[in-house]
This record gives sequence, structure tokens and C-alpha cells, in this order.
Amino acid sequence: MTTAFVLGGGGVLGAVEVGMLRALLERDVRPDLVLGTSVGALNGAMVAREPSLAVIDRLTEIWLEVSSGREVYGDRPLRTVRRAVSSGTHLFSSSPLRQRLDDELGGQLIEDLPVRFQTCAAHIESASEHWFERGPVVDAVLASAAVPGLLPPVEIDGQHFLDGGMVNSIPVARAVQLGATRLFVLQVGRIDRPLKPPQRPWEVARVSFEIARRHRFTREMAELPETVEAHVLPARGTSARDDTMRAQRDFGSVEDRIEATYAATCDYLDRL
Repeated sequence: MTTAFVLGGGGVLGAVEVGMLRALLERDVRPDLVLGTSVGALNGAMVAREPSLAVIDRLTEIWLEVSSGREVYGDRPLRTVRRAVSSGTHLFSSSPLRQRLDDELGGQLIEDLPVRFQTCAAHIESASEHWFERGPVVDAVLASAAVPGLLPPVEIDGQHFLDGGMVNSIPVARAVQLGATRLFVLQVGRIDRPLKPPQRPWEVARVSFEIARRHRFTREMAELPETVEAHVLPARGTSARDDTMRAQRDFGSVEDRIEATYAATCDYLDRL
């Protein structure tokens, strides 16, 4: 049996994946393959580098540091407005996030990680899904997490990339293609929420994106071979309020989300 951890995107909601990882590792469920998208790429790269309970303390510390004021985006409102006007494409600099990634994963190559790891991003020039299988971990994770409108596209070798959630938010089919026969899907709770028609202009893009993301995930789950065992782990402590643009900078309730999701995942795994 080849076990894959598939970590989906979700911005600030990615904290719930720490609770899922803790429950899995406590039960000695170790991955042979880790796939991550967007914030799932960050959590996934950390566990691929250290596939033991030791990584949970580090991940929890990172998320708590972020929630206590060390913001990922890090800009004052006036500077944010100036950047939006001057760039025309994004609100925040990627420098604080790159520095945070360098602190944790700087110098690490994907091919040297103890556990096989891949992450995806949207390749602008070819309008396609691009998978990073080799090269610097930091560049790959930053590309996968480049949220459109919030962060600038990431340039790597003259090519430009945006958030992987646009093309493959929860890559279960990719895991099967790479030989996984048992999947643990770490998702942030959005796929469980009923969608409503948009009521305001700024809600149109979000609802459209959710339809595309959920449609692909639902289709890929339905098409999994009968020989593949798949477990979608439960997320707790999230709601539709977390999907707004403002909420993407609100890192409050991190600890509560981690603990609530940990408890729910423990219950799920113990009933298997």
C-alpha cells in the first residue's frame, strides 16, 4: 500500500491541516507521497521534510506566530493602496512570505526531501497546470501560493506562475497517477459548504472559482479506481465568513481551528 497525503489550498484556513497531520502522525500513519496546493504546499513541504510528530510542534509554532501579529502580508494600508495603484495587479509584496519560507526551507531541494513531494501552480504563459517535481522548495511553494490579486505572479526561469488552486486545488487524481493506493485528503472545509448565487459584484469571482474547484474535486473522487482507498478528513472551525477577501488577512482563531479539527480527525480515524 502506497500512502499519499493530499493537502488542499485555503489560505488562512490551512491551519486546520495541522490538526489533521497531528492525528495521522500520532497513529503512525506516514506518507510515501505528499502533494500540496497553495497553503497546502507549505504544510506539505514541511511534513515531507520531517514526516514525524516533531513537525507538528514547528507547524503549530509557525501558525501561532502568524496569528499573534507576524503577518504574512505585512504592509500598512496606505502602502497597500500605493502598490495596488502602481502595479495594477496585486495588493501585497511577496517578500514577507518569501522570508518566512526561507527561514524554514531555504536551500532545500524538492528532490532531496525524505518523502516524495510535489506541488502545482498555474503557469501563465501556457495557461496550464504545472507540477514542480525538482528544484528549490521555496520557489515552488511561493509559486503555488501566489493568490491572484493579493500577491504578484512568481517568476521562475523566465516563466510566471500563480496560485495552484486555480488549476488543481485538491489533487487526488495526481496522487493516483503517481501510484498512491491510499489517500488521506486534507481539506479546509470549503467543499462541504452549500454555495449560493452571488449577490454583489465582488462575490462573482469567488463563487465562480468555488464551482470550478469543487467540480474538479468531485469528479476526480468519483473516478477513483476501486482499488484506491480514499479518506476525506473533517475540517472544523471554518465557515463561509472565512471566504471573503478581508478574512484572508484574519489569522485569528488559529489555535481553536487546529484543536477542533484534530479532535474531529481523531474521531474519524479511530472509527476506521
